[in-house]
Amino acid sequence: MNNLFQSASAQWARYSEYEYRQGGDGTLYLMPAQNAQSAVYNPLQNAEAMVIDALNIGLLCMSGNATTKKMQTKIQDEIRAFAGKYGLLGFMTALPTTPEFLNYDVAYLPKNRYLKAESMPSDEYAAMFFPFDDEVNKNPNPKKYYMGDDGAIRVSLAARDKPKAIEMSYGKGYAEPYDWLFTQFKDWAFIFCASFMYYEESDPLMAELHRKAISVFDGNVPTYHIELFDKPTLVWDFHSLLLMVQMIFSLMLTDGSRPLRSCKHCSRAFVVGHPNAAFCGAKCKNQFNVYKSRNKKKQDAD
Repeated sequence: MNNLFQSASAQWARYSEYEYRQGGDGTLYLMPAQNAQSAVYNPLQNAEAMVIDALNIGLLCMSGNATTKKMQTKIQDEIRAFAGKYGLLGFMTALPTTPEFLNYDVAYLPKNRYLKAESMPSDEYAAMFFPFDDEVNKNPNPKKYYMGDDGAIRVSLAARDKPKAIEMSYGKGYAEPYDWLFTQFKDWAFIFCASFMYYEESDPLMAELHRKAISVFDGNVPTYHIELFDKPTLVWDFHSLLLMVQMIFSLMLTDGSRPLRSCKHCSRAFVVGHPNAAFCGAKCKNQFNVYKSRNKKKQDAD
């Protein structure tokens, strides 16, 4: 992590507030709220916290009561809060083979969880992410500048250096299906669980299942360039926040010095501070010991 991202930078856009809106076909979308303010930030400054937040949302999605109304509301609130901290995942540019797909007639889509088509017309693909913006939905023009008054000056300037599709995804009309977001967070949590359950599994068939699950976890490699700030700085050109989370997660998952672990009490993901750590904090450790002591006393009484 330090070798690759210390003194490095990256850019992504986020809004101060997000809301859910339901499309005409019943699909639920997450998108910037009407009066939300936009900003550009460097996700690498809090990359580990971003991954931990993503994993803990995914663990909620994997929980046995994830289908109850109360938990569904909690998960929706957590995903909206995640977007408020880090922005949307950028599915529009994460799925195609290139973020420059609007420069071509067809967008090519490698195998993924969300779309079965291997390719589709570029304008039709882009339009999927603007269900409430009739202008973009009918004609996603790759030659048009979309930010305009929709974004702050810094966001507009940052968008000008990006592929057209990224510029469009920075706009207020860009929306992502909630079901896709739910599935992506859940998939990350599944990979996280498989990474440590493999070493604890006594059943060879289940161990093989975990191994295969990890083997299909991959992603596109970002490009980079050098910029002259107060000193020469390595700038990573991530074309989606999804790719950024995926890459940082991969590095954290394979970091032997500061591994990821699941808290023995609350089951939340955390970064291990020392090799024998089993709890995410002192509070969980104390509660675990209290409950363990109570259960022992109850068993002795019985």
